[in-house]
Amino acid sequence: MTGSLPPSASLWLSLAGWYVAAAVASALAVPFCRSIALKAGYVAQPRQDRWHRRTTALFGGAGIAVPTLLLALAAGDLAQTGLLLAGGAVMFAVGLTDDILSLKPSSKLIAEIALASIFLLHGQLLNWTSFTAVDMLLTVLWLVGVTNAFNLLDNMDGLCGGVAIVAGVALMSGLAARPGAEAEMRYLALVIGAATGFLIYNIHPASIFMGDAGSLFLGFSLAAVTLTAGGAEHDRSRILSIVVAPMLVLLIPIFDTTLVTVSRLLSGRKVSQGGRDHSSHRLVAIGLSEASAVRVLWALAAAAGIMGTLVRRFADDRAWLLSAVFLLAMVLFAVYLAQVRVYEERSAVPSSGVTPVLVKFMYKRRVAEVLLDVCLVSIAYYGAWRLRFEGPEWNAYFPKMLDSFPIALALQMIALFGFGAYRGAWRYFGLMDGVTFAKAVSAGTVALIVAILYLYRFEHYSRGVFVIYAALLMLLLSGSRASFRLIGEFAHRRRTGKRLAIFADGHTGSLVLRELVNDSREQYRIVGFFNDDPATYSTRLQGYSVLGGERKLLELIASGGVEVVVIGDDRLGEDRIAALQRACIDAGVWLLRFRFHFEPIVSPS
Repeated sequence: MTGSLPPSASLWLSLAGWYVAAAVASALAVPFCRSIALKAGYVAQPRQDRWHRRTTALFGGAGIAVPTLLLALAAGDLAQTGLLLAGGAVMFAVGLTDDILSLKPSSKLIAEIALASIFLLHGQLLNWTSFTAVDMLLTVLWLVGVTNAFNLLDNMDGLCGGVAIVAGVALMSGLAARPGAEAEMRYLALVIGAATGFLIYNIHPASIFMGDAGSLFLGFSLAAVTLTAGGAEHDRSRILSIVVAPMLVLLIPIFDTTLVTVSRLLSGRKVSQGGRDHSSHRLVAIGLSEASAVRVLWALAAAAGIMGTLVRRFADDRAWLLSAVFLLAMVLFAVYLAQVRVYEERSAVPSSGVTPVLVKFMYKRRVAEVLLDVCLVSIAYYGAWRLRFEGPEWNAYFPKMLDSFPIALALQMIALFGFGAYRGAWRYFGLMDGVTFAKAVSAGTVALIVAILYLYRFEHYSRGVFVIYAALLMLLLSGSRASFRLIGEFAHRRRTGKRLAIFADGHTGSLVLRELVNDSREQYRIVGFFNDDPATYSTRLQGYSVLGGERKLLELIASGGVEVVVIGDDRLGEDRIAALQRACIDAGVWLLRFRFHFEPIVSPS
């Protein structure tokens, strides 16, 4: 018995070594690149259509690409990764030229298409269809699209580099299950390591930007590796996983590019024009700090990468169900972000062309709700059968599921319509809306059981399926409708604004909180609640702690722990209000009073 490591452990240890080497090399190279950029005057100046507010050095991309390429040459994997290295080097050169000379977008696009064509000449293409010509066109679109998606994603400190690291790790995990992919995994380890070293200087507030040299290099490298990670396989039995897995792994760049493109088309803005309307900018617009917005997108990239890995490595229906729910959630997230106002003035929509048609359709909110519910009912019904039966049982019951699915879909949609599920407003989804959905789901499930009993006498059907179906559908319907409120609450709790305390009882405090959440003019960060009821101390009201009474609030004001105080309790006497006024004046704290009452306009005699 020897002390040598198993092959898999040895490989991962080797990859860790290459990762550390690239991270150290990049961390040492980036300050040198920053110094050159500052001395030569190659800097990014603040502009109206850009996010940064101070002059920042470029050439950070050289600190990513050069260490990656040199170490990849030292690794000696040219037989497997030579084309990948050459493509990355060319794309880095194009990006660096753009950083220095400001190339036209068309010039960069031509270079990207030419480089993608070279990959086709060497047999590197996606095998997503049965037609080679179509696959070749899809490969060019994939390489060019993902490359530019990363370029667009480089719009906030740390965002592009962090997402590239997450996507690279997910791709490496997918390659681990494929024999003979050690060289590609080593290249990914170098890319991830170099991006990590650069990220040290690019986290907010960034002292250097990667520029087009870095974003184009990262985007093209990751897009090209996906050809090896799955796109070049010819296993048609797993074609869905071959197509969907890389899209999930690189979902955030694709998501951001799609959101920006569609929103600019609908608002009449040029797609090629820069702007502050990316997903990261919209997250900041709803109250998140810049760092929090970046972390949210990192987390979503990680979740998408996990989904892509599950779909790629396990041909399992449960992974597909989770991925379908996740993708629907991302669609809802995109709809929410698209409604966030990021410009002071609204651009006029052209009076001709396809855009007005799209705008008119997008305003048909009820149509979108119905289409969403068709997807949710389908997921819930299929998921209920799949959770109930496994293995040979699933194969035996699958035809029964197919026979009853059209009935389930039709009856459930009728029930949702009949019980008024399409009359509510998502932003104000509440308990009674949930009751409406519960009635509709119960009625639809009962009608389905009666229909199956009448048509098939309930032979070879399981009652447990319908219980699971009702529970899943209720969860999906309520979750989708409550999503807008959940996102708003999440953003509000992470706002970076004036520290605010609320002195009010439970009912009035809830009203005050709702008004503050809906107030887009001011940014507040809720410290907590205060009131006169000792029984509520150390409890929580709508997620915020009840910290104590009047004495505790006065101590907080005196210590500078709060900047704004809102009084919502009408039972406070004038002497107590005067004491709060004196304390706020001494500490320089704003004191506001919330009043909610009815005022008669017409009073019949």
